[in-house]
Amino acid sequence: MTYKITSAGQVNALAALRIINKDAATVQQQVSSGKSVETAADDATYWSFASVMRSDSSSLQNIHDALGVGASKVDTAYTAMESLIDQLGNIRATLVTAQEAGVDKTKLNTSLGEMKSQLQTTVLTTNFAGENWLLNRDATPPTSRSVIGGFVRGTSGDYQAQTISFPAAQTVMIDMTDANRGVLTQAIDANTLNPDGSATSRNYYLVNAGSTTPAGGTEIKLDANTTLPQIKDMLAVVDSMLKSVTATAAGLGTMSERISDRVEYTANMSDLIDKNVGALIDTDMDEASTRQKALLTQQQMAVQAVSILNTAASKVLILLQ
Repeated sequence: MTYKITSAGQVNALAALRIINKDAATVQQQVSSGKSVETAADDATYWSFASVMRSDSSSLQNIHDALGVGASKVDTAYTAMESLIDQLGNIRATLVTAQEAGVDKTKLNTSLGEMKSQLQTTVLTTNFAGENWLLNRDATPPTSRSVIGGFVRGTSGDYQAQTISFPAAQTVMIDMTDANRGVLTQAIDANTLNPDGSATSRNYYLVNAGSTTPAGGTEIKLDANTTLPQIKDMLAVVDSMLKSVTATAAGLGTMSERISDRVEYTANMSDLIDKNVGALIDTDMDEASTRQKALLTQQQMAVQAVSILNTAASKVLILLQ
């Protein structure tokens, strides 16, 4: 004969043990994955919020990277401009020295030639990501230079990059197609800068880069026959170029500062979003660890309770035999 004894206590104890085991498995999964909400089944609302915010963070990271590239382009051009300002300052100092009586203008011209060569080297080597803002080789140069300089929220709620531009004509120092489009290669009429009452055109240019269309006028250089009025004209032209380069450097510096602000802001926004995502779905390890220990204790107690009830049932079964 077979006897089956099932008490209400046994049923309740087993039900409680199943619940405890399920909770323990859930906590273990949260500890292992580090996520309290790993799938939509865990919490559809928080999971949905976190998914949207992760998408925003990814978009911001892409914009942050693009801002970094843009900042590098602007900083490269700005650094080159600073170098050109120093070199033009040295050229100006050489021309000032050439005004002194008894100086060897031929020797000064040797130094002057080296400085002009250095100007060309600086311009030709100012390249980042395949772009050289200081050099133009195209028949039709670009009207502006654009980089990613910020972001906005689109109508659909996504982040969209914004571009900022700088006039390309201001940054072109050497133009290999038309010398008159380059700040350092163009011919400048010294009479407009240093008028002497005559209508005579006195055109001077600083760098001869071998442009397809050369600059009209006279190259700035010295020899034994260079006169004091000629040197004054050369100084006036160099001062004009120095003024243009300084203004361009100031504009690039402002542009660089604006991009740097956006880079920092974007990084902070991305970090804040990641922090908020963590607050929504990440596991609180301290709380989970404490809960895991409590569930382990409950498991042990539930197993003991089931064992006790089974033992009691076995004793009743012996009496019935």
